[in-house]
Amino acid sequence: SPRPATPADIPELMRVRFLVNENVLSNPALVTPEDCRLHITTDGFGFVWEEAGQVLGFSIINTRIGNVWALFVDPAHDRKGIGRALHDALMDRYFAEFEGPVWLSTEPGTRAEGFYRKAGWTAEPELWKGEVKFWMTKVDWLSLRSGTGR
Repeated sequence: SPRPATPADIPELMRVRFLVNENVLSNPALVTPEDCRLHITTDGFGFVWEEAGQVLGFSIINTRIGNVWALFVDPAHDRKGIGRALHDALMDRYFAEFEGPVWLSTEPGTRAEGFYRKAGWTAEPELWKGEVKFWMTKVDWLSLRSGTGR
């Protein structure tokens, strides 16, 4: 099950981030270990999924701006429910501590887009910077978790 991410996890988080087949960084220098450290300490928090000492996935939210900054699973371990467990842990903790909505963006036509639609996120009708921008409110999240949502 997911556990809180710590700065000691950063090398593994970076390793998983660069393994992905979708939302590949055009310039890996744009996401640094320091960015990661800030997002899991002063600017937010995250979760990791670890098995046998290896991180298989992680999720991170920037609580200052209500943005899901990262949710990635090692492609060799996808379709096992790891991403959904990391997503749900992130949303549960965020909405237990904060009231404001959460947003994220992802490339259109990707598995990630389908993942967020299936998880109950609301997409804006227009692309934002070439990406699909999604929103989740606390009311919607609690409704989804209680089984009364969409």
